[in-house]
Amino acid sequence: MIPSPLYDIALSFLFRTRLRKSLALVDHYGSAEAAWRALDEPDMAACLDRAKQELEWIDEHGIRVWTLNDENYPYRLRQCPDRPLLLYSKGNVNPSAGHIVSVVGTRRPTERGKELTQTLVRELAERLEAVTIVSGGAYGIDITAHRAALQAGIPTIIIPAHGLDRIYPYTHRPEAVASLEHGGLLTEFPSGTEPFAPYFIQRNRIVAGLADAVVVVESRERGGSLVTAQMACDYDRDLFAFPGRPSDLSSCGCNNLIRAQKAQLIDSADELIAAMQWTTKNTPAAGCQTTLVELMDDLTPTQQQILNKLQEAEEGLHINLLVMELQLPYGDVSSELVSLELQGLVRSLPGGIYRFSSL
Repeated sequence: MIPSPLYDIALSFLFRTRLRKSLALVDHYGSAEAAWRALDEPDMAACLDRAKQELEWIDEHGIRVWTLNDENYPYRLRQCPDRPLLLYSKGNVNPSAGHIVSVVGTRRPTERGKELTQTLVRELAERLEAVTIVSGGAYGIDITAHRAALQAGIPTIIIPAHGLDRIYPYTHRPEAVASLEHGGLLTEFPSGTEPFAPYFIQRNRIVAGLADAVVVVESRERGGSLVTAQMACDYDRDLFAFPGRPSDLSSCGCNNLIRAQKAQLIDSADELIAAMQWTTKNTPAAGCQTTLVELMDDLTPTQQQILNKLQEAEEGLHINLLVMELQLPYGDVSSELVSLELQGLVRSLPGGIYRFSSL
């Protein structure tokens, strides 16, 4: 039986702007209730009354509460140092199932950005057994990703920057309602919380922390999606970005992420799946796979030398270092790396880094 979240809710009201303190108290005392009983703070009675009212509202509207003492609290999010003290959800939210991909980007996407988002989500749905799309429900890339997930028949989780007693923007209410059957809404904000600028940044850490992989489709030089991207890096999540032409203002943020080697460049869902080493629906049976030994027999001497070097370096090697160590022309090494990558034996990473990839 899951304990009542009364004291978790009360604690969240008491330290609403001091998340780290509430987390430290729960960690120290073992539960929100034990922490609450050890405290002597002003306004505790008022916060407890407000929490009781919130519990009544939750019961009336079929809201689920996820606390840190709940074994089903999203395990990816639990790893984050600034994880929410508690979460409210509506619908069939399962934030720990299968592969979770957060898709973010500008609120003013180009048609290309919308098409990239739609194709990415559709192909992920086609290729993976279980995938959930997460985003913030905002205009632009966010809502495009949610709509694409709904069209593909896969779960999508909307992370609003407000309580579950409202939808912002209201024009996205149809998508929010449609998501309840497969996915739903998830927030750390109680009822009565209106969308407020700092809350959008605050909710972005949930978008990043819930995910296995975060994809930035389009972003200008500054924007909330870049904040989410940085959070993904801080949480050690895999970060990907679609590149754009240098002249594309809507892609300069993505290009900068790739240039700074914070994000891996992708052009398709297949590249994301390969980078994450996820198993696809049409993966050949074990008996039909070509073995590494069989492939090694067909490699050129230079390819074998490259693989030997990459196998010794767990983090991969820069192409320039490979050229120096092998004492071969740059063009030869580059050409052989492309061939090895096409065979699935080598992965190219941002910044000219190559890594051995066993089958």
